Amino acid sequence: MNHPADTQAAPDAPPSPSLFDRLGGQAGIAKLLHHFYADVRQHRVLGPIFNAHIPDWPAHLLKIGEFWARQTGGPSRYAGGFGAAHLPLGIGPEHLQHWLALWDFNCRRHLAEPEARELSALARRIGEQLLRITGGRSGLAIGGT
Repeated sequence: MNHPADTQAAPDAPPSPSLFDRLGGQAGIAKLLHHFYADVRQHRVLGPIFNAHIPDWPAHLLKIGEFWARQTGGPSRYAGGFGAAHLPLGIGPEHLQHWLALWDFNCRRHLAEPEARELSALARRIGEQLLRITGGRSGLAIGGT
């Protein structure tokens, strides 16, 4: 019979890799963002909003890559302030629904299942926070992955 202590990691065991590392680091995040934002730019609801407010897509992708690096436990130069950047956009729950649907699709398409599930859950938590900051309803039922 196993003792409960037998199932715990040894004190000198290496830490498990961060989500950032499991995604492939900055290069893995950049690849996901490239595909995701290509879909966003063509989306009937999201495309007009993003295309009207982002004049420099390469710079935006770098900045968003730094954001996701920080969120997933990697090194990052992201300075923060994601909520304030979204305030003038008039983002509501319907926009978040579309964004998350595309995010989930791209995560499932380009990542291994555990990382896709974890990154989608993280995006949902961040989306809830964004809606609270921008005046959207908190506690929104955003759906499952």
